[in-house]
Amino acid sequence: MPYYLKGNKIELLKNGKDYFAEVLQSIKRARQSIFVEAYIFSHDVTGEKILNALKDAVKRGIKVYLLLDGFGSRDLSQKIRDEIKTSRIHLLFYNPKISPYQMKRISLRRLHRKMFLIDHETAYVGGINIIDDMNVPNSKGPRIDYAAKLNGPVVNLIGRSMVKLWKRVSWAHLEKSYLPKHTQKNKLEYPNGTKLNFIERDNFRHRQDIEKAYLHAIHNAKHEIFIANAYFIPGKKFERALIEAAQRGVSVTLLLKGEMDYFFSNATRAFYGKFLKEGMTIFEYTKSFMHSKVAVIDGTWCTIGSSNIDPFSLLLAREANIFIFDKYFSSQLKKNILSDIRLGGTEILLKDWDKSHLIKRMKARIAYFFIRLSLGVVNI
Repeated sequence: MPYYLKGNKIELLKNGKDYFAEVLQSIKRARQSIFVEAYIFSHDVTGEKILNALKDAVKRGIKVYLLLDGFGSRDLSQKIRDEIKTSRIHLLFYNPKISPYQMKRISLRRLHRKMFLIDHETAYVGGINIIDDMNVPNSKGPRIDYAAKLNGPVVNLIGRSMVKLWKRVSWAHLEKSYLPKHTQKNKLEYPNGTKLNFIERDNFRHRQDIEKAYLHAIHNAKHEIFIANAYFIPGKKFERALIEAAQRGVSVTLLLKGEMDYFFSNATRAFYGKFLKEGMTIFEYTKSFMHSKVAVIDGTWCTIGSSNIDPFSLLLAREANIFIFDKYFSSQLKKNILSDIRLGGTEILLKDWDKSHLIKRMKARIAYFFIRLSLGVVNI
């Protein structure tokens, strides 16, 4: 059984509206340091609010460290980058060298984590980039996404991970890290607090940690599995685990993205026929732009984080998830998933999928083929 830290406080946050309201308040209350990691930093209405809050923090004497992915945040203009550095925010880009002509593992290894760390006391972990809820493809807003606000012993793990990565990227850039010599340690523990753990994925010691945590929970599922994931292209182990769960009578419900924002997303649908024949229930969310990366199993176990269930998250990118063992929090998250299904989900039925949707099935097979081919090319 995976290890869970006791004595934590966790709050569920849905969508950028609630998430950034909390984050902004935490930034305003910061006393010593702020660490930020994001895949996408968009200079839209929300991005500007965050940037202004970070600038104000620097003026109060707070050390601010902003680490962005070189590909996800590539559209951030040089003017804004210079503005950030001029404001004395420490800015670094993870793996900034991008070539569209190279299919190498190193170019596909992205910083996909989305986290804030305030004074090593409060942390935010989830799937929400620094981008406005209404800034979406095809203008189908708002974004549907989740994150968690955290206090307690788990914040020490998150802080250790973020500081370590900042040091590593600073070294890779041959730049001074600007970190304080002594990093404070959070000693706050909540009696009867929530049991949870912070699990990251990297390309060193923690390559399969997130996938293993998922698989352990699926293998031990007895009643029900709910997965809401925007980019769902499971590997063989994950696929087999879900099928075996369904075969032993576990109810498996998948809420997946209905609007495909890029061609390879169609590969998700390559699994529909097989999964539906095993008795799984599949919904596509079509009301707006779904970006969720959450799951609930047996009403006691759940996860929120940045990791999709696809080869790029589980085999290449740096990811971060919170795994929670708590009935109350799991029930909260389950209610939200069921609400998403009720308000925006369209059920995919086997009889309809087999007899119609020919173009969708063809796109799915082609996309899946090219993904498998690309994995071979980059030698994963």
